[in-house]
Amino acid sequence: MKKIGVLFGQENTFPPAFVERVNSKKEIGITAEYVKIDKVIQGEPSGYDVIIDRISQDVPFYRSYLKNAAVSGTVVLNNPFWWSADEKFFNNALMSRIGVAVPKTVLLPSNAHPDDTDSNSFRNLKYPLDWESIFNYVGFPAFFKPFAGGGWKNVYRLENKDDFFNAYNETGQLVMMLQEEIDFTEYFRCYCLDRKDVHIMQYDPKQPHHLRYVKNPKPVETKLFEQLKDSVLKINDALGYDFNTVELAVRGGIPYAIDFCNPAPDADVNSVGEENFEWIVEAAANMAIRRAKQHKKGENNLTWGKFVTHFAGNKALIL
Repeated sequence: MKKIGVLFGQENTFPPAFVERVNSKKEIGITAEYVKIDKVIQGEPSGYDVIIDRISQDVPFYRSYLKNAAVSGTVVLNNPFWWSADEKFFNNALMSRIGVAVPKTVLLPSNAHPDDTDSNSFRNLKYPLDWESIFNYVGFPAFFKPFAGGGWKNVYRLENKDDFFNAYNETGQLVMMLQEEIDFTEYFRCYCLDRKDVHIMQYDPKQPHHLRYVKNPKPVETKLFEQLKDSVLKINDALGYDFNTVELAVRGGIPYAIDFCNPAPDADVNSVGEENFEWIVEAAANMAIRRAKQHKKGENNLTWGKFVTHFAGNKALIL
């Protein structure tokens, strides 16, 4: 029997709907359930052929459990090794290499020294930094955000240099990045599953969270739709994410990738709405079943993006 598990935390709508949907398809030899853990012994199989991970970003114990499961051949969605290494500034740098438009972005050292370091630890940094070149490159208004954050935590919108330095002095040991603001005419949030299934949702990040998914959206023009889909697939092919959302802001007819490292994206019916929820439950169930059928016992069944399989192997990166 092939067993599919979902590992989750405070979610109440997606996990039960996912399990019910997989089981309702009555695929011979395939079943789904909530992941159950009573012990974690090094190198021992998890008992699951496929695990959908919805929580390990918040629980280090689960992240290590998933890596142990992957060692014994479990298909873990998303790859826990890559997700542990990934961060937003790198992603922006990668996109600039593969032809996906991204805002101008710079990385900055933390304002306060990390624990157990002092000024001698930063002797390779010039002081002061070349602030004028940085500000001229990015421009204002700009966004100031953690290089590896999420959930809109510690995000600032800045109008000028004074705003920047005031915000910088509040960020302590956080490593931050300064990013160009894209003055957009349209904005989209896109699910991407298995690096092949794309669902494009009109989205308004300026609204309160529960109102951001646009109800009764107008049709997306065909050319723009194809541009959005192409960007989403390029991003997830490069990074190797099987369950992700990509946010794209359209300026001058060009989609700019704003946020595209969301491997446990919102899938709550109360925020995404019934239609989007139905899509994500069905697509996730189909993906999990496909991957269970493809699963090879005892082998490495993880997804690795083209950054690892091509670029890191000295092959051309342009996809």
